[in-house]
Amino acid sequence: MTRAGASCHRVGFNLGDWVFWRDRASFTRFDGTLAEWPAKISELIEAHKVTDLVIYGDMKTVHAEAIRQAALSGLRVHVFEEGYLRPWWITYERGGSNGHSPLMEMSVDQMHAFLEAPAPEPVEAPGTWGALRRHMFYGAVYHFAVMVGRKTISPDRGIPVSQELRLHLRRLFLLPLTTIDRIRETARIRAKQAPYHLLLLQLDHDASLRAHGAFASTEEFLTRVIFSFAAHAPAHHQLVIKTHPLEDGRVPIRKIVRHLTREAKVTDRVYLLGGGKLAGILNGAKSAITVTSTAAQQALMRGIPVKAFGRAVYTKPEFVSDQAFETFFTNPKGPDSEAYSVFRQFLLETSQIPGSYYARSGRAQAIRRLPDMMLAMKDRYERPRPEIEAQKQHLGEVPR
Repeated sequence: MTRAGASCHRVGFNLGDWVFWRDRASFTRFDGTLAEWPAKISELIEAHKVTDLVIYGDMKTVHAEAIRQAALSGLRVHVFEEGYLRPWWITYERGGSNGHSPLMEMSVDQMHAFLEAPAPEPVEAPGTWGALRRHMFYGAVYHFAVMVGRKTISPDRGIPVSQELRLHLRRLFLLPLTTIDRIRETARIRAKQAPYHLLLLQLDHDASLRAHGAFASTEEFLTRVIFSFAAHAPAHHQLVIKTHPLEDGRVPIRKIVRHLTREAKVTDRVYLLGGGKLAGILNGAKSAITVTSTAAQQALMRGIPVKAFGRAVYTKPEFVSDQAFETFFTNPKGPDSEAYSVFRQFLLETSQIPGSYYARSGRAQAIRRLPDMMLAMKDRYERPRPEIEAQKQHLGEVPR
């Protein structure tokens, strides 16, 4: 962005932010309280004549306040997130992401009108989550720096930084054992040769999950699904619960599942898989159930029925089932594959950028495209297409 003529400033809240920002001259360390943050961000906007705010995720407390101040000052807000189509993409949008994304108000018809040509057949979903080991490593380095630096105003963690660091290191060291356990459980599932439903979990402390989901906790979600499965699924069906690849153990999921399955009397029909690749177990699933996990998009691309609880960019009536569990477990309604193909192609042409945050080659790949997109006056969701003005008039203006 600097090479393109922009002036960039970074605000950090702890030593971890400082460690990962090379240009010390453009770094501002904020050591104040949350109560002091609105005035500080307003002061920085004025002092540097800021025109644009760039954030990773829009749900953290400091980010949400920065967005409010940006709105008061008429700034453009650029939001980065993990890819909606993981793992080989990252997400770039303006205004908000996930449940705050402009996609939430866009219909499939509007997306189709924006495409230059009919969407092609979707390609096979990648079978890996991404640079997982690098993600774990950098997470451990970051939290070590935060702990050493001590002071941080972030209230979003929920646990002490020292405990989070221990969880990062524990997860990294236990990865081989987790892999062995997952292989063993997967073999048991396949040996049964029975229909199974796949429950896709997210990180309990994920800010987007808390803001846009339909449950107060992972335990509440598990309770709802396991008891519904026990009451309504055919007796020969199985339930496979897959944890997030970055699950760190701060929530005792295995203990919770063990307790709930005993209470519901379905212990021999429920399996728990820890992280790892999704494609292999997803390919044989009868359905997928989640709150707002982006992993549901891999199910949709395969034509697998999805039941989602919460607000996500893919929770459109053409894609997710609105059935009650009574009928979903026996005869789940699948997605409109043609409509999803349009949706996926629209994402690839607009907000999904090839690359990765955690690998140097992936960052280089993303950076080759991002500056021009960020400097453009209009975002990719608004790009004008003269040849479809008549269709846009008929469908209405696409909201930002």
